Amino acid sequence: MRPINKFLIGLLTLAMIISVVGCGAKTSGPVTIHILTQDQAGMKPAEIDQIARDFEALNPDIKVVMEYVGYDAIHDKITTGMAANPPAYDASMIDVIWPDEFIKAGYLLDVTSRVTSDMKTGIFPSAWNGVTRNGKIYGMPWLMDTKYFMYNKDILQQAGFSAPPKTWEELVTQATKIKQMGLVEFPIVWSWAQLEAVVCDFTVLLYGDGGTFLDANGKPSFNNAAGVQVLTWMKQTIDAGLTNPTSITADENAVRDNFIAGNSAFAVNWLFQYSDSNNPAISKIVGKAAFAPMPVFAAGASAGVVSSSVDGSSSFGIMATTPNPDQTWKFLEYLTSNAIQTKFSAEMLPIWQADFQGDALTQLLAATPTNPITVPAFLGQFPYANERPTVSYYNEGSAALRLAIQQALTGIKTPQQALDEAAATWVTLAGK
Repeated sequence: MRPINKFLIGLLTLAMIISVVGCGAKTSGPVTIHILTQDQAGMKPAEIDQIARDFEALNPDIKVVMEYVGYDAIHDKITTGMAANPPAYDASMIDVIWPDEFIKAGYLLDVTSRVTSDMKTGIFPSAWNGVTRNGKIYGMPWLMDTKYFMYNKDILQQAGFSAPPKTWEELVTQATKIKQMGLVEFPIVWSWAQLEAVVCDFTVLLYGDGGTFLDANGKPSFNNAAGVQVLTWMKQTIDAGLTNPTSITADENAVRDNFIAGNSAFAVNWLFQYSDSNNPAISKIVGKAAFAPMPVFAAGASAGVVSSSVDGSSSFGIMATTPNPDQTWKFLEYLTSNAIQTKFSAEMLPIWQADFQGDALTQLLAATPTNPITVPAFLGQFPYANERPTVSYYNEGSAALRLAIQQALTGIKTPQQALDEAAATWVTLAGK
């Protein structure tokens, strides 16, 4: 047997040591954070991508991966993503209706200690209300939005109207004439698909009729006389050919597309629709869209309701189990900063109060071509934005209400039957 070469043994031993050390070594590089948000209201994905790249240039130790999905997919992506460890996302956009559910489930990181005094005093108090529970803060405000009433100035002028409607009854009158004149086939378009959008529109109409979702004891009240009258009115506008029948399958993007194509005279939508209506690359009504205060029903006006909309604000919440809370918070600070929000204010106005005062207001008005119109519209409408119920079972309750509205609009059930069944579901959910 040939003797083993000691030199060879040494080489083999050294190779094994290098191999072991190499396998255990960690290569240095930037921390990657994953952020989930919507591709509907708010900044366009291309704008947020630019913000992320600018942030990375300032912070080369952090890489930001953005994911954009339709609004109605976000909730379930969060719940699914939290089943993994680490979670699929380090942070996500959180709608104003989700915090109670997600806090109860332990999904959101308490960021109270990270919020500076300048943030607390500089951002609108109503924005903090959406993410604050029992004195603790669970997110960084990002978007303050409300639904707006928009109309086509040319169509109204052609129909002989000098002003947009102030009540929903007056809207029916104007829409009837517009239809009779053949200016458009269906004068009104809504986002009444069986999605959260229809609950937003129902909120606008319900509070505009003097109604509420819950009574003083927290019991469902949306199935009382005001709620039934609202849902009956919705169905009647479809039956009369005033509301486009495609509304029962339309989301906000479909409403936008219909309105900027010049196919409707009236639309209720978020702020982004106005900016898109003035984009000549996609719009046929450049310069023709206008805002008006959201109408109310005559009964609501008699009861002192001035206007009624819905709060569509959102924040960014950090996932409680993320391994990268510091890096994620640093990016959210940048994304929601005063300078960034002013620069990208064409489709979502800043959450910072100072931007609407003094020299800062002058700068905000000059930031984009549409801001001289959208800023006054926001200041006039947001004070009348009503909140959907802040209850931990809201997502399930909303699903029941969406189904009820769809059943009534399609004639499967009467408005009273449909709303009574939804209200019974809410009672059951509240008791769990």
